[in-house]
Amino acid sequence: MELASKLIRRLLYLIFSLTSLLLLVFVGVFTYNSKETKPLEEKNELVEWDPTLLILENPEVSPQIKKGYLLVAESSKYMGPMAQNSLDQYSGNNLSCTNCHLNGGTQTGSASWIGIRKRFPQYGGRADKIGNLEDRINGCMERSMNGKKLPEKSEQMEAILAYMSWLSSDFPKVNEIDFEGYPTIEIPDFAVNLDQGKSIYQKECALCHGTDGVGIRYLDSEMGYQYPPLWGEDSYNNGAGMHRVLTAAAFIKSNMPYLQAKWDSPKLTDEEAFHVAGYINSFSRPQKKNTEFDYPDKKKKPVSTPYGPWTDPFSAEQHKYGPFPPIIAYYKTNYNLNKNK
Repeated sequence: MELASKLIRRLLYLIFSLTSLLLLVFVGVFTYNSKETKPLEEKNELVEWDPTLLILENPEVSPQIKKGYLLVAESSKYMGPMAQNSLDQYSGNNLSCTNCHLNGGTQTGSASWIGIRKRFPQYGGRADKIGNLEDRINGCMERSMNGKKLPEKSEQMEAILAYMSWLSSDFPKVNEIDFEGYPTIEIPDFAVNLDQGKSIYQKECALCHGTDGVGIRYLDSEMGYQYPPLWGEDSYNNGAGMHRVLTAAAFIKSNMPYLQAKWDSPKLTDEEAFHVAGYINSFSRPQKKNTEFDYPDKKKKPVSTPYGPWTDPFSAEQHKYGPFPPIIAYYKTNYNLNKNK
């Protein structure tokens, strides 16, 4: 009797095991088939990619696109102070374009280049005119890169444009508006607190950018900076958009600390990003000439532009560190302009 009971239990166990196995196989086949039949175009997400594998070692990518990638990823080496030919030294510092336009210009929340060709020509307040993408690139060359303009028909400019075009054409369909500029922050109704900014910087930023803000170079110094300097002579100049506290704060919140924060999962609060942006921009940096001619229509100047002249009664210090809501309210009341940076 006991032997029969054991046999029955074993038989039931075997039946249960076979049933479970068949169920797993069925689910696996069903899931596999479901994934196979779903078109890639329906996925509203980006695939992970390695630029070395997908660009530099990819025989299907043209030499011009590869050159464009190298120009933006290793700018110092190919169009900056480290360029072997002095005629190719257009940027004045050792930053790379991708120090700000992260992940090869593909990261959401860091002024991604995905879809950028479709966004130009567009109006720019700094020149008060409709400009093309070449104008926008040269704005960065003169300000963020502290250098000089690329000739519009130069090999460098055409290669960069080819790379930017390739970015959009080789990605799955996405909502490209998500990749424009930086997400906005809620603007505090108080001024930057430099002591708080320093504390946040030491805790969250100094490990990569250094306590003195000089950054960390790649082992191959010709490649430029792995973590860029945030102030000093090798950083962006005072005419760059990143020198505006509100612009810098939006970038910082969406992307910093590096590899710890993204636009949809930030680590710092709006206020923390605001204070640390003010701290970073409190130090000396290269000075761009002729900034008084920026924004011919001074009413269109961003409220956090730290250099004059302005068409309002607020001080230079308030334009640099805030509080910004009173300035925003002034332009709304007097000029019916809505400003958010």
